[in-house]
Amino acid sequence: MMEWMLMPLKRYADFSGRSRRKEYWMFALLQLIIIFAIAIIGGILGAFSPDASGGMSFGGGLMFGLFGLYALAIIVPSIAVQVRRFHDQDKSGWFVLLGFIPYIGGIIVLVFMCLDGTKGKNRFGDDPKMSDNVGDVFN
Repeated sequence: MMEWMLMPLKRYADFSGRSRRKEYWMFALLQLIIIFAIAIIGGILGAFSPDASGGMSFGGGLMFGLFGLYALAIIVPSIAVQVRRFHDQDKSGWFVLLGFIPYIGGIIVLVFMCLDGTKGKNRFGDDPKMSDNVGDVFN
């Protein structure tokens, strides 16, 4: 299970090929766990309570700094795995830009991330499910 979570990090800036739903959603789960851990650390350090002057506490500054650094480190593999997910459905990677449509763009991308990829080979490569030693009987 952990290998699926880390696979997009191993393919850090690889925008070619295809990625399975399992790879995408396990990576998303890893992101959720890490963000939750950063929030817990921030909470322990008092990030959610103001300091004596009413400003942001040291814990708050540290937590938001960690969030910012983590977001910068993870943005490229996040976009890359999303592009490969679109490739798995035989769609252009430019569909990622749908996420910028206010209100409904995120919902549209979410639906696409939940859809199964095309069976067999498509213009972006071989079926990633076939490369997992799954016989033709089960496809």
